[in-house]
Order: sequence, then structure tokens, then C-alpha cells
Amino acid sequence: MSKSKLTVVVGSKNPVKVNAAQVPIQRLYPDHDVVCEGIDAPSLVADQPMTDAETRLGAVNRVEYCQTNHDADFYVAIEGGVDNFVDGPATFAYIVIAHRGLQSVGRTAQLPLPHMIYQALVAGEELGHVMDRLFNTDNIKQKGGAIALLTQHQASRGSIYEQGCLLAMAPFINAPLYQG
Repeated sequence: MSKSKLTVVVGSKNPVKVNAAQVPIQRLYPDHDVVCEGIDAPSLVADQPMTDAETRLGAVNRVEYCQTNHDADFYVAIEGGVDNFVDGPATFAYIVIAHRGLQSVGRTAQLPLPHMIYQALVAGEELGHVMDRLFNTDNIKQKGGAIALLTQHQASRGSIYEQGCLLAMAPFINAPLYQG
């Protein structure tokens, strides 16, 4: 007997983000074939979002674009950003997932950033480019990200995004608890 298909549109072609959406959805729906497609979806925010609010807005904008322009069971957007919190600068991501007219917004854990890196971002650089320069890597944002480099590869951008996607799926897999 063939499995039924679940389609997922991710608001980015970055393989880290596409995989981070596919892996937890496949785990949650093991009786389905999960087909995940990344598309170019505009965030309508800066390439390097510099506040919590701007990062969240970028993810919301991406998921809304996906919903407007594609037909799927799930729509996923992941927007990485930075902010200078009371405890210092950090990087994190917002995850927005839409399914059947409902939207769930989640957020990853945050990674503290060295002040020198944050200052380069304030000056207009993107985090991936700063990390590539400091660690002599190439296109780290489509690999382990700053998270991998700053944790000695004990965590990665993908692992944190997967966890965030899994958490953002809770309202869909436990719908009766979230209604009302």
C-alpha cells in the first residue's frame, strides 16, 4: 500500500532550512511521503535582520508569500536574525508554519554572540560572511552556521532549526488542545 503524500513548501532554497523543515515533519507523519520544496520567498526585511521583531516579521512575510503563491499541506519559513538583548547580543531564528488556515510561530534557542561579531553586523555585514572571514570557511550559512563554529560543532544551524520546527508543529499535532 502506498503512503499518502504531504507537501511542504519552504520559503527558502537554502538546503539547511529545507532539510530542517522536512526532517521533523517526516518524523511526525511517518505514514506519509513528505515532499519538501524550497522556493525563493521574499522576507521584505533586511538580509541581516537586526531585531527580534524584524526577524519574526521576515518569517511571517515568507510564509505568507508561500501561501499566496503555492499549494501545499504545510508552509514553513525560517528567518535567522540577531538582537542585542539585556544579556548581550545573540543570534536566533523564528519559525513560522502554516497549515489549513492556522499559523504557528516558534523561535529557536539563542546563541550568544561575541561583541566584535555583533559590531560587524551593526556595520552592515551578514553573520555568515563575518563567520566565513573569522573562521576561514566558505558559505557557512548553508552548512553548520555560526552555531557550529561557536559550539565546536556540537550543534549546528540545522539542528537548532529542526528543533524549532518540531516545537512549532505542536499546535498542529495536538490541535484539540490549542483550540479555543
